[in-house]
Amino acid sequence: MKTRPRKKSVTVAQKPTRSHRFIIVTGLSGSGKSHAIRALEDLGYFCIDNLPTQLIQTVAELARREDAGLSKIAIVVDIREGAFLQDFPKVYRKLKGLSGVSPMLVFLEANDAALLRRFSETRRPHPLAKERSVGEGILEERKKLNLIRRMANLIIDTTNLTVHDLRNAFVELSRGTGRRADLVVNLLSFGYKYGVPLDSDLIFDVRCLPNPHFVERLRNLTGRDRPVSQYMRRSPETREFIDQLALFLKFSLPHYVREGKTYLTIGLGCTGGRHRSVMVAESLKKTLAGVARVTLRVTHRDS
Repeated sequence: MKTRPRKKSVTVAQKPTRSHRFIIVTGLSGSGKSHAIRALEDLGYFCIDNLPTQLIQTVAELARREDAGLSKIAIVVDIREGAFLQDFPKVYRKLKGLSGVSPMLVFLEANDAALLRRFSETRRPHPLAKERSVGEGILEERKKLNLIRRMANLIIDTTNLTVHDLRNAFVELSRGTGRRADLVVNLLSFGYKYGVPLDSDLIFDVRCLPNPHFVERLRNLTGRDRPVSQYMRRSPETREFIDQLALFLKFSLPHYVREGKTYLTIGLGCTGGRHRSVMVAESLKKTLAGVARVTLRVTHRDS
């Protein structure tokens, strides 16, 4: 009696779910969201500006469909939409649980002076200040967006960023590496007699150090010249000042990186901005060169 061979059971491997990039850009009014969405559009993202919060999940569901051809989506949502503050947190939590979608929340901000200047230049009204001052609208918006800011995967401070700097930050995101853009640290030397730079995040006064200005042969040189550097380094106070300041910055800069800050200006001031501040800025650039995820720049405003 012949027996029929059993059919072999074949397990068909399921096609892995494709993960679609889904960037949500939000933040303070005037912080650069329009520039950000244009940068993402240039990088091949399908972009939607001012999308109603309740439609975010609908767009995400559409992105999961293979026939939609939407592998990279970026949207801007913000306080212009009335239900944003109330609805966004729960909508975003649902979005993070949606398979096949890799959401990232990017929060843009800037300091008050920069925002006031931008609204003055564009002459556009602040969405929360239609019948009051722009400054009052900015203050209220900061408070209202604080919860959403804490939810962000990446916080970008655009105070000192050019349009090109902002675009580079989103280029890093589009590479899919999951790493944040480097913290750009600008070591800015200046002279107190010409005014304190208003865009400085940290300011250190180096007028306690020996002053080469009172040495005739050094007066017409700057802190970039070797004789000035040698003169200052002969002083134990100078060497200890630089060592202690470098120690503090080596400790604090990684914390700024983890916080998501993208640009930090460190002001170093002496009387005229030619000798001591310049020399200290140049020394710090060499000392801090090994700090991870930090790009160093030096600017001498008054030398």
